[in-house]
Amino acid sequence: MMKTFLVLQDGEAFEGQSLHQQNPFPEKAGEVVFNTSHSGYEEIATDPSYFSQIMVMTAPMMGNYGVDNKVWESNQLWIQGFVCVQMQDSKRESSWAQLLIENKIPVMTEVDTRRLVIKLRSQGTPWGAIVQADSVEAAQKKALALIEKQKAIETDWVYLCSRKKVEDRVGKNPKGPRVAVLDFGAKENILRELVERCSEIRIFPSRAEASEIQSWNPDSLMLTNGPGDPAEVKVAPQTIQHFVGKLPIFGICMGHQVLSLALGAKTYKLKFGHRGANHPIKDELLNQIYMSSQNHGYAVEDKTLPADVLITHRNLNDKTVAGFYSKKLNVLGIQYHPESHPGPHEATRLFDFFIKDMHQKKMAASLSKAEGSPC
Repeated sequence: MMKTFLVLQDGEAFEGQSLHQQNPFPEKAGEVVFNTSHSGYEEIATDPSYFSQIMVMTAPMMGNYGVDNKVWESNQLWIQGFVCVQMQDSKRESSWAQLLIENKIPVMTEVDTRRLVIKLRSQGTPWGAIVQADSVEAAQKKALALIEKQKAIETDWVYLCSRKKVEDRVGKNPKGPRVAVLDFGAKENILRELVERCSEIRIFPSRAEASEIQSWNPDSLMLTNGPGDPAEVKVAPQTIQHFVGKLPIFGICMGHQVLSLALGAKTYKLKFGHRGANHPIKDELLNQIYMSSQNHGYAVEDKTLPADVLITHRNLNDKTVAGFYSKKLNVLGIQYHPESHPGPHEATRLFDFFIKDMHQKKMAASLSKAEGSPC
């Protein structure tokens, strides 16, 4: 009888159960990460930032409140696997399980996620694969082959998840700014928050040239979240450099990291990343402390940021850089997700800071320049 295993790259295997409806069973590999959120499984699975990752949920029960595509963060599921203690798969409710099955996402239940997460926290983020086999040895052989195949894909994961064509959306605020969005694998709620506050937004592919964006004559630039290693992102750092000091720039998560690279800073890989909805943040820009939603595996080296870029946000768990701001350059980088969803929601005020404070600064600078020009 075939058994279901999650096999890590070092060969350690965790046995669990598959959903009986998953036949044939879809075997896949990816980075194995964990998320401490108690809700939001749909938002997590549809977030492009989880591209090429097997998701381990620490909360015990998944799928218990069903599904609703209104909360989706994109139009597809991006995860390579879903691991949990228990999955709601009963006559009363099985919609989440069915959705994973329909999208050929391998599901493992009855897994000792406590032991698994302790392993991930102590070892760091490994590659792994979910497979079925009649023995651990056979599972290890199949898993290692899948891992090597997945590791060979394009290293610029942002490019793999980004739109390939320009997309326009009409905003709900006719007096709001026109915002250009550089799509690194955007969560839909970033776009929703912009639409609420802007007159227009135009979403560009990750490798859009500065001249293409400039031709639209935007009032500001938004850099979205996305997956993978920021150092592997092509073209975007040079594109961003063109606009630094010219337009208000707001970078979120991957956008924050690539913005830091454009400013001359460096990034590094965290041991096991920050993924969950309970990460405490000290925000000196809004002058408050709150919980945040996070999903990233890299961080910015604080000592490499330019002198005129101030660290304004800290993760209170490990003191890593959670945000920076430069009044001189009019740039803001936030490592976590102020667009939240599934929550918490306190940090959404940073969108108001971007639209109001940073744009007012740009308008004041433009007015001052116009008044100083010769007749």
